[in-house]
Amino acid sequence: METTKPNNKALLALAIGGFGIGLTEFVIMGILPSVASALNVTIAQAGHFISAYALGVVVGAPLITGISKRISSRRMLLLLMLWFTVFNTLSAFSPDYFWMLVFRFLSGLPHGAFFGIGAVIAGKLGRKGKEARAIAIMFSGLTIANVLGVPLGTYLGNAFSWSLSFLMVGVVGVLTLASLFFWMPAVSSESAHPDPGNQKGLKNPAFWALIALTTIGTGGFFAWYSYIAPLLTEVSGHTARAVSYAMVLSGLGMIAGNFIGAKMAERIGAIRSIVTGMGAMSLLLVANALLAANPAAALVMCFVIGLATFTLAAPIQMAIINTAKGSEMIASSMNQSAFNMANASGAFFAGIPIAMGLGVVYAGVVGAVLAAMGTVIALGIQRIQRRKQYAPPAKLAEA
Repeated sequence: METTKPNNKALLALAIGGFGIGLTEFVIMGILPSVASALNVTIAQAGHFISAYALGVVVGAPLITGISKRISSRRMLLLLMLWFTVFNTLSAFSPDYFWMLVFRFLSGLPHGAFFGIGAVIAGKLGRKGKEARAIAIMFSGLTIANVLGVPLGTYLGNAFSWSLSFLMVGVVGVLTLASLFFWMPAVSSESAHPDPGNQKGLKNPAFWALIALTTIGTGGFFAWYSYIAPLLTEVSGHTARAVSYAMVLSGLGMIAGNFIGAKMAERIGAIRSIVTGMGAMSLLLVANALLAANPAAALVMCFVIGLATFTLAAPIQMAIINTAKGSEMIASSMNQSAFNMANASGAFFAGIPIAMGLGVVYAGVVGAVLAAMGTVIALGIQRIQRRKQYAPPAKLAEA
């Protein structure tokens, strides 16, 4: 399906879904003490709800996408959002630790599949040659959630009841269902007639290199972002209230970076965009460690690190789709699993120097190393692509 005009309503439907997913993934971090108090658990135990959601994403992305081959993409998106809406709404009524853990895990299952299928569909809904921009529109919902949805959900959860935060997610889920039902056309999802038993695209080494790049390289962002609050309060000297403003700045950077990355992918190609964005992220994380003690500079870095990181969103998704022909949906979904593994691993590795007493500023240094490793992987992929591009044609066999 090639279009001369983008289907903006359908892309908006995907963006609304992305908004809901971004809201449920990140709002719990701001209401964690309220959830812990209401369910009579410790903060550490409440942190398991974050991990349970991430585990659901990792498990659900390839599993659900793998079994969706025989279902139309439109119907699959509706089913995924229905599942998402039901279990996020049920989370609001969790009576204890066990059920909250179960509902959070189940809420995470459709996350990766929705973004994975949605990214492929968005590329087909966009204008020819502007596929990256269409994918960026879908991911804009996720970035806008960090600027508008998460602060509002955090306020409602802390000022009134934590349950309201999840009911808010449920309302967004209903809006997404309605918009998908009325605006999403029937779209052929994979490359023409794929064979479910022959996932050729998943055998491409470049695909697995990109999965490694996402898992390791984007972990650099989460190494910094996971400890942004103590960095700003303990090192930069900001108040706890200022952390909320800093996260809004970071979210604004994500919105700008998302569309800049799409433009870069269209102008210079996906892989070169990844090299540029990942390298910039590594350098900025080093600069952040050096400038963290300066209150004004620390806030500026929140914006630019968010911007640099999200220049990677559309290019990585485009590169994944391009290297996994015939298996685009499951490959795209697996990239979402890799992104969530980066979330967990980045926070874990960044915590090591802090536990050793080196200080929270070293979390960003760990992030810079992870981003640098991602840059090296991207350069390796770029070099292999160039070799293939300029390889001389095979000589004809002599008679």
